[in-house]
Amino acid sequence: MVGRLSVVATPIGNLEDMTLRALRTLRECDVIFCEDTRVTAKILARYEIRKPLHRLDQHAPEAHKRVVLQTLRDGKHAALVTDAGTPGVSDPGNIVVARVAAEMPDVRIEPIPGPSALTALTSVAGMPTDRFLFLGFLPVKKHRRAILERIAASDVTVIFYESPHRIVRTLHEIAPLLDTRAVVLGRELTKVHETIYRGTVADVLAQLERGSMKGEFVVAIAGTT
Repeated sequence: MVGRLSVVATPIGNLEDMTLRALRTLRECDVIFCEDTRVTAKILARYEIRKPLHRLDQHAPEAHKRVVLQTLRDGKHAALVTDAGTPGVSDPGNIVVARVAAEMPDVRIEPIPGPSALTALTSVAGMPTDRFLFLGFLPVKKHRRAILERIAASDVTVIFYESPHRIVRTLHEIAPLLDTRAVVLGRELTKVHETIYRGTVADVLAQLERGSMKGEFVVAIAGTT
C-alpha cells in the first residue's frame, strides 16, 4: 500500500476560514505533522477532531523527519500543517515535500488549498497581480540593502512579510527608494484587529505609528510601471 501526504492550509487567524475539504482531510488522516502541536491542537479542538500530533518545524531533528517517511512507507495517510496559512509558502514545509517526492516518488502528495496571508493581501491590494514578486520575510542583515534596491527597481508588484519588531525599520529604510509609489500594508489579517493601511510609505508610516505595532504584517508595493 502506498501512503498519502496531504499538505493542508489552516486559518491565519479566523478559524471560520477552515475549508470543508481541510476538515474532512484532518478527520480522515492517520496522523498530523505540525509546526507546533499546541497551536494545531486548538484548531482540532474547535472542530472536535482527535488525531495523533507530531512536531515537525524547521528545528526538528532528523529523527522527526524520518518518522514522516516511515509513516508513508507504512501506507498511512499523513497530513502536514503549519501554525497558520499554507505549508511551504515562506515555510519549511517545502523541505519535507521535496524529500518525500525525491525519496518516495510513488507517494501521492496532494495540496489542500486554503488561507494564506499572501493571497489575502493580494486580493485587497488593488494592484496588478497578473505578475508579482513574492519575497517572503526579508533578510535581517545579509543582502538586505540589495533586496530593498531590488524591490524599488521592480516593474511588478512586490509582496513580502515582516515582523512587528522590524516593520517600522523596514519602511523607513525603503522610503527614500520609493518616492510616491503606492504601498498597501495588512496587519493581523482575518483577525479581530485586522487593519489595512494604504498610501505612500510616508502615509502608511504615519497611520501605523498612530495605531498598533502588534501582529504579523504583509506589505505590497506597486511596481514602477
